[in-house]
Amino acid sequence: MAGSFYPPQRTLMGPGPSDMNPRTTLALSRPIIGHLDPLFVQMMDEIKSKLQYAFQTTNTLTLPISGPGSAGMEACFVNLVEPNDKVIVCQNGVFGGRMKENVIRCGAKPIMIEDTWGTPVDLNKVEDAFKKNGDVKAVAFVQAETSTGVQSDAKAIADLACKYTSLTIMDSVTSLGGTPVKVDEWSIDAVYSGTQKCLSCIPGLSPVTFSEAAQAVIVGRKTQVQSWFLDMNLIMGYWGSNAKRAYHHTAPINPLYALHEALCILEEEGLENAWKRHQYHHEALVAGLEAMGLSMLVKEEHRLPQLNSIKIPDGVDEAKVRNRLLNEFQLEIGAGLGPLAGKIWRIGLMGHSASQRNVLYCLNSLESVLLTEGVPVPSGAAIKAALAEYQN
Repeated sequence: MAGSFYPPQRTLMGPGPSDMNPRTTLALSRPIIGHLDPLFVQMMDEIKSKLQYAFQTTNTLTLPISGPGSAGMEACFVNLVEPNDKVIVCQNGVFGGRMKENVIRCGAKPIMIEDTWGTPVDLNKVEDAFKKNGDVKAVAFVQAETSTGVQSDAKAIADLACKYTSLTIMDSVTSLGGTPVKVDEWSIDAVYSGTQKCLSCIPGLSPVTFSEAAQAVIVGRKTQVQSWFLDMNLIMGYWGSNAKRAYHHTAPINPLYALHEALCILEEEGLENAWKRHQYHHEALVAGLEAMGLSMLVKEEHRLPQLNSIKIPDGVDEAKVRNRLLNEFQLEIGAGLGPLAGKIWRIGLMGHSASQRNVLYCLNSLESVLLTEGVPVPSGAAIKAALAEYQN
């Protein structure tokens, strides 16, 4: 039809979004009903319960923010942080920097812990920051840094926060559904995520969860939450447990259908099985990449299975390789950000994208492009190594 937009069918193996399960895609086309319709409210309750499962929490304040992961991040900060509060911010990639910006915009003081990109948060630095600064309100960190593919020790950071009676704010945008996120077991106070990565849903929703301690802080604030739209005191009037819901905003109805379906799929697979699947395909991908002579940015013990950062060989035009993969193979992989721009590729294995088909297709396509670009990779070695890993 004239004027309509018809995108090509891509294989999405970048840092997000991920491929969607056809069931989730179909859920978007279901008939729209009102956002205060009793049947829609019933589905909202089911989404909350399913998100509690995904987060491994019993927190009553668990819901999807009507906005992307960045909105979930802002919701956590504006509700918990007040002017002049001290917040330890751990930065080892792009998204720790965004946490810093949120702290500043709340009128609070960020105490920065900076680590080399591609390495996890240094626990000794975190404890030193607690020792040197009294009355720290919260420590904020990224569990799974999307810009580098490194995973930090969330439980150990939370243990330090408990030791110094501080709240924790955790970014689980890339981890939720792909690697363990155990909110209650680890005693994390505020967590935000995104729907477009390991949950394999559409972009535009941000699951969040707040502990009872965090809820008490929100209720006991001395100042108003600076964002009306993200004020949890107001949002809970709509997402709360009362039979009668107060109008707050018109919820994104069809995207919530999709999230409900994506969470059904996660429950059917089982969380632990989902974590194992991501690790399984990651190991095959890495075996293939290394057989090609490529090197990983992150040390093995700190790697995210769902986000793989590969060092670019000397003399290779990394943007040209990515563009050829996109245009000739309909395959999307990601570029490096910040100080890693031009130095790494980022290959995602997230949710529905984490499959043997995608791993083998990616390896074969990348090998083909590198060979025609004059890079001396051993022909066929990547597929052979990945298949050997799958047969183990």
